[in-house]
Amino acid sequence: MASFIINGGNRLQGEIVPQGAKNEALQIISATLLTEEKVTIHNIPNIRDVNKLIDLLKSLGVEVEKLGEESYAFTAKNIDLSILETKEFKVSASSLRGSIMIVGPLLARFGKAKIPKPGGDKIGRRRLDTHFIGLQKLGAKFVYHPEDSFYHIDATNLKGSYILLDEASVTGTANIIMAACLADGTTVLYNAACEPYVQQLCHMLNRMGAKISGIGSNLLTIEGVSSLKGTEHRLLPDMIEIGSFIGMAAMTQSELTIKNAAVDQLGLIPEVFSRMGIQMEIHHDDIKIPAQDNYEIESFIDGSIMTVADAIWPGFTPDLLSIILVVATQAKGTVLVHQKMFESRLFFVDKLIDMGAQIILCDPHRATVIGLNRKHALRGIRMTSPDIRAGVSLLIAALSAEGESIIDNVEQIDRGYQNIDIRLNQLGADITRIN
Repeated sequence: MASFIINGGNRLQGEIVPQGAKNEALQIISATLLTEEKVTIHNIPNIRDVNKLIDLLKSLGVEVEKLGEESYAFTAKNIDLSILETKEFKVSASSLRGSIMIVGPLLARFGKAKIPKPGGDKIGRRRLDTHFIGLQKLGAKFVYHPEDSFYHIDATNLKGSYILLDEASVTGTANIIMAACLADGTTVLYNAACEPYVQQLCHMLNRMGAKISGIGSNLLTIEGVSSLKGTEHRLLPDMIEIGSFIGMAAMTQSELTIKNAAVDQLGLIPEVFSRMGIQMEIHHDDIKIPAQDNYEIESFIDGSIMTVADAIWPGFTPDLLSIILVVATQAKGTVLVHQKMFESRLFFVDKLIDMGAQIILCDPHRATVIGLNRKHALRGIRMTSPDIRAGVSLLIAALSAEGESIIDNVEQIDRGYQNIDIRLNQLGADITRIN
């Protein structure tokens, strides 16, 4: 297990380029299974979850060629489905929640699949029902074997269907889209997620020969085709990392410029951070955050306390609520953070309270943060990273704190952030990685 030792209180300065989007990468890489032709993908982040998925595809027989620092070519011509029966596959697939994304492509192309219960962050119950119900409506038959925790799926005759999703799940939408592309007939998918990552997947599939319309809306029409061809694709910059850097600049009173941020794809993210009092200057695709001694949380027009809540796109992404919460600890004012989707994602606030933050955890979904307005600095402590986003929030808190902090289990952070210690040290941070 690795740990970070952070000496806080240093101001950062310089430019940083966000990595490729983790959530898009898991979908796009899985989609390479839909064709036997070569698919080239650029801007792939070097992070644990993505690397695990690439290794999983290699084990299935996908030929993977590294073309450069962040570019890979995938050729899924010789797939060996017998690998699904091995112990090694169970171990690797169950350790990665993103492994669920290979189910749709395998069903579409080969008519069958097998997947263990996937892992991932311990942030509360995360249903797979949306994936499974959507695939069942296309004709897939699921059997769960509790003795080995495997789902066995047969889909020898996928047919297009009308599907109304019970929730606008991003990964569920992506899985159903990939399966429907090669199904017989037309699929109408309503209440579909419409995040930029889903749009990117649809655009790539259309370049491969799919027929998807309604992209960017929650009503997609997918006309099944007999086969897909190869293509080339570039991942968007990671919006969660961009939001993390905005919050980090504010907390550490730093001047940072985030380069090539694809600002037009960020939705409400800049606006929500602006409501927290954080100044930003947008120049084309770059975001400059000037050094601020103080920042003040807005209140609503009637004077009531600002509430920041997650919502499906184009609402505010749940992955950044942890960042908003930690940023609020040193703001002037009060904010209610409402995490609707996951009941365990706010449980890291006890660490912030130990650091001196004033936070009232109202229930598993809501926390009220009373900003210190820099009258008292947070103090360094030892803590453990419970999940990716909470881990980075604790890292931001430690960078702003007085004294030394230690964060254990930073492998969780590595799952979603590429070489974060090295990149931040280049900006003036003092982070040491130890094993």
